[in-house]
Amino acid sequence: MASTRNGPPNVTAPIRSGSTPVVIVWFRRDLRLDDNPALQAAARSGARILPVYIHAPDEERPWAPGGASRWWLHHSLTALDDSLQRYGGRLIVSTGDSLTTLLGLTEQTGAREIHWNRLYEPAAIERDSLVKRTLRDRGIAAHSHNAALLFEPWSVSTRDGRPYRVFTPFWKSCLQLGLPQDAGPPPASLTLASAESAALESLELLPRIPWDKGFREHWQPGEAGARNMLDTFLDTAAASYADGRDHPGTRSTSRVSPHLHFGELSPRRIVSMVQECLAIAGREGLVSGLEGFMRELGWREFSHHLLYHFPHTPQHSLDERFAHFPWDSGAREAVDAWRRGRTGIPLVDAGMRELWHTGWMHNRVRMVTASFLTKNLLIPWQEGAQWFWDTLLDADLANNTQGWQWTAGCGADAAPYFRVFNPVLQSRKFDPEGRYLRRWLPELGALPDRDLHAPWEAPPHTLQRAGLRLGQDYPQPIVDLAASRSRALSAYATIKQAE
Repeated sequence: MASTRNGPPNVTAPIRSGSTPVVIVWFRRDLRLDDNPALQAAARSGARILPVYIHAPDEERPWAPGGASRWWLHHSLTALDDSLQRYGGRLIVSTGDSLTTLLGLTEQTGAREIHWNRLYEPAAIERDSLVKRTLRDRGIAAHSHNAALLFEPWSVSTRDGRPYRVFTPFWKSCLQLGLPQDAGPPPASLTLASAESAALESLELLPRIPWDKGFREHWQPGEAGARNMLDTFLDTAAASYADGRDHPGTRSTSRVSPHLHFGELSPRRIVSMVQECLAIAGREGLVSGLEGFMRELGWREFSHHLLYHFPHTPQHSLDERFAHFPWDSGAREAVDAWRRGRTGIPLVDAGMRELWHTGWMHNRVRMVTASFLTKNLLIPWQEGAQWFWDTLLDADLANNTQGWQWTAGCGADAAPYFRVFNPVLQSRKFDPEGRYLRRWLPELGALPDRDLHAPWEAPPHTLQRAGLRLGQDYPQPIVDLAASRSRALSAYATIKQAE
């Protein structure tokens, strides 16, 4: 990203009579050139395009981007600016109120047309509605487009016109409509306008204390990184995805979720590439693997469907009975142990350490760690959702809300509350050789496989040979799994009785 420290910013000259008009493209979480409907529409106008990013986190409260998301955003904006420089322009960065900034840019450049791609969070919908209404009242053409979803949340409904609350019929309805795969290519050429721009560094998105080393080792934010990640998955892991996706010790998932959240990769492009992959090599394992992968893309669609129709769910359980659930909100030491990966339960601790180090966590482990917090510890799901929001690179309000409510048993199509994931059984089944556990819990590395998943059950001589002192080198469990499961079921019984 070009800096303004060595001279004045590049400012558009005043529009002269007969000069080529300017159209503004307002980038948000659509940080790509490929299959970008707002950019495509602007390019078709024949006008010079002013690509703008406005940093206004206050407009997203109470869900302004967390620390991990800000790190990704910085690098994704840098990558987008690099892409635009190849077309002879740059990304214009600004801060402050979005509507005020856009109006100022129209006055500065003479632009009478603005395009953007839609967001679906409640705060964004409210803000964008005001922006569109005000712009149009002032005679400025304002157009929004769908770049983030296969289907608009209001376009899929039950036979009686209601929103779906169960995934399977929702996804069947989507499949009957037909998955769109008309992904538009990146533009062959762009004529870009310019305006005054802030330096990206002025947004202060990166951490002042460099805790992001693990992020840099594992991720490449930006459009190129997104395509590389998807290509690698399709080439190496897609055929084994149906079974491999449950095993955290292997690289069997796509890991495209951060790229999807920031719009570096479109779901239409994913569908298109999956179809191409099947056409080239439609062998049985690949077909079942990619069907499972597309189903996960369907869960993302379902999560946005729910958020749009039930906008209160980031703070409140969809199942209203849980308003009276007897959570244990005072267990602060237990919450702290969970956050730091010091619960004494290996699979839970490994997941929380992976999250802190890489900004990501394997999906099965996400369910286990969430189940442990909400059911074994009886901590409100909102507390876990807030921690994930700040530490996940793919922190997405729709997905995060749906994931936590599903595991806690209080959301749409949720896991039954009596389904309490046993982390010992889960790790023995899905990480039998302990690859995942040993990677993130090196202090347990010398334990035999049979004792690795529940070290408190290991004989004293086994612990001694492994050089492991429970309570010193690694914590004793902060709860008894069986007893805490019984406590959770008793708590659930109290709201069942109130029906």
